[in-house]
Amino acid sequence: MKLADQLVQTIATYQSCAVAFSGGVDSAVVAKAAFLALGESAVAITARSPSVPRNEIEEAIRVAAEIGIRHEIVDTQETTNPLYIQNAPDRCFHCKTELYSQIELLVSAIDAPLIINGANVDDQGDHRPGMIAAQNHQVRSPLIECGLTKADVRALAQHWNLSVHDKPASPCLASRIAYGEEATPERLAMIEAAEDFLRARGLREFRVRYHRGDIARIEVTPERIAELATDPLRTELASKLRELGFRAVTLDLEGFRSGNLNGFVDLSAVRLQ
Repeated sequence: MKLADQLVQTIATYQSCAVAFSGGVDSAVVAKAAFLALGESAVAITARSPSVPRNEIEEAIRVAAEIGIRHEIVDTQETTNPLYIQNAPDRCFHCKTELYSQIELLVSAIDAPLIINGANVDDQGDHRPGMIAAQNHQVRSPLIECGLTKADVRALAQHWNLSVHDKPASPCLASRIAYGEEATPERLAMIEAAEDFLRARGLREFRVRYHRGDIARIEVTPERIAELATDPLRTELASKLRELGFRAVTLDLEGFRSGNLNGFVDLSAVRLQ
């Protein structure tokens, strides 16, 4: 496959690298290409913190083993940073700055000085303050360097038979909290437990959004809305989320939309250094 060869050949020029590895389809494709290109000279590094669901860390461990790449887990401390906790629209900048800083500390000891990530061409048209942090830390994006879109990435994942080829996007838990509401470890834990409850009932694409006043706004795909609004699941869900600390539980009739909290603020006013 031409795209696969192009990506592998691009990463081969790096000589060694550390992949910022979430276990999602983008970073999995980059990790696979890095392993094919560099073997033991490539390492995947996954962040562990209250903002990352535990099931995602477990998935990253599994996918790294599936690929065969060396894998390290690094503890990040973004939830102790007041600039992260205040949850302004530049929150991801502070999160990724912490991630890349911690990876830099680790890779200095394992001879893989170059950090690469899974950003693709489609990410360039969205609000992505984390990409500014990547630039500040000289992180390279081989998918962008090769001109690969999200569709290309999924095609590569299928080509390499990666089990996450059709995995939905899964951004950090703080992305569920409305901008301006503090992203505290306690709220992140509430959201994680609520989403675990829904996942255990067979839902795959959904979000539990946090709004002021401990209000949960649940988004599911349109075909699952009636199911959540019907007993016994309706009663079970409301009871569970109240038990977790939510004071009110709402169901969004527009359905699941990735990144829709960006529509609540004026992102043009965000300035990053």
